[in-house]
Amino acid sequence: MSFNPLEQRGIPLDRQVRTWRELDVAPIDPDRCDPYTRCRIIAMNGIEIEAILFSHQMARHCPDLEVKRELARTRYVEAQQQKAVNWLLPGVASVLETTIAYEQVAVDLTAWVARMEPDPYLTQAYQFGVLEDFDHLYRYANLYEMIEHRKAEEIVQGLTEVMPGRPTEYHHRNPADNVREPYDRTRADPISKLHALTIMAAEQQTMNFYMNVGPQYMEPIARQLYQEIGLIEEEHVTHYESLVDPGETWWERLVVHEYNECYLYHSFMEQEPDPKVKAVWELHLNMELEHLRIAGDLMRRNDGREPEEVVGRELPNVLTFEPNKQYVRELLATQMDLTTLGTGYVREAHERFEAMQAQLNNGDQPPSKRVMARHREMFGREYRLETEGEHPAPSQRSRD
Repeated sequence: MSFNPLEQRGIPLDRQVRTWRELDVAPIDPDRCDPYTRCRIIAMNGIEIEAILFSHQMARHCPDLEVKRELARTRYVEAQQQKAVNWLLPGVASVLETTIAYEQVAVDLTAWVARMEPDPYLTQAYQFGVLEDFDHLYRYANLYEMIEHRKAEEIVQGLTEVMPGRPTEYHHRNPADNVREPYDRTRADPISKLHALTIMAAEQQTMNFYMNVGPQYMEPIARQLYQEIGLIEEEHVTHYESLVDPGETWWERLVVHEYNECYLYHSFMEQEPDPKVKAVWELHLNMELEHLRIAGDLMRRNDGREPEEVVGRELPNVLTFEPNKQYVRELLATQMDLTTLGTGYVREAHERFEAMQAQLNNGDQPPSKRVMARHREMFGREYRLETEGEHPAPSQRSRD
């Protein structure tokens, strides 16, 4: 049965503020939870943080005090939602365990979006990014075994493979080459708008997470790897945010943000096996339906348009966390040696790329490469988790 959130009434806003006791959610058990439950939590935390940051930015550009008050009322509830979602993560998990889960989110969320995206240009943007997140997972998995003497398999549980992607050292590009062409707001499929916002929000939260947790390690190699990959996440946010049409009005953006939250909470509620977590998704969906109604009313009053003109009338098929191993392997076999030039992609290491590499490395090996050398010194091998078949032979450039 189709579900149109624009026709649904959620919990009235004045009944959405929760008590401290209600916000004190029970965290998941990291040793027994479905890995994709953890992924859904991490993804929704990023979505909620993007909603809060966007609302603040909109308020800073809005002269209407009543609109600012409306945004503030909704934003406070969004902030409570973010706390409830993020606090589902267990305090016993180490920073590196959570990091590996973040990269599992990046791989399987971006791969799924790439598979479902109807616009070929946007599809290529997601395919390009996923091979880099895939390699980040591999580097962090080796660091995890070095520092904590545990294997990433305990976290990803075979749902996502751990092996080399496009080598992290080749992710550092001239900033000008991280900017893509945006979709056209007047012609883009509504699902393309949701995809772009979702991946941008997820990468933004990963960037913020690494910026804050990297210095918490004492081991120099760990601090250095977080610095390197944290800079690449900044590149990824630039890459994905540039896909969004800058001509969208603030009211359009507000509606798309609220609609996307409805879409994702509905999707995750449909597939969540943990009843306690599913109850959170269901509660938040019913809150977001009201937030969407408010955003739609603001669009009608201030933009003279109906929200259906921007997001359509029915939710797309649910977004699903699922293994994407064969899809990623196909990308590894065909797109490993891509880099960017202008708003497009090339296979040659061009002048701007090489100049950036020389300036950044200055004759030294980057941390991502030194992690692998250190791991081989300690264990006589590198850590990999390949669950089926053979990994395609890497090109010469892909060797770390």
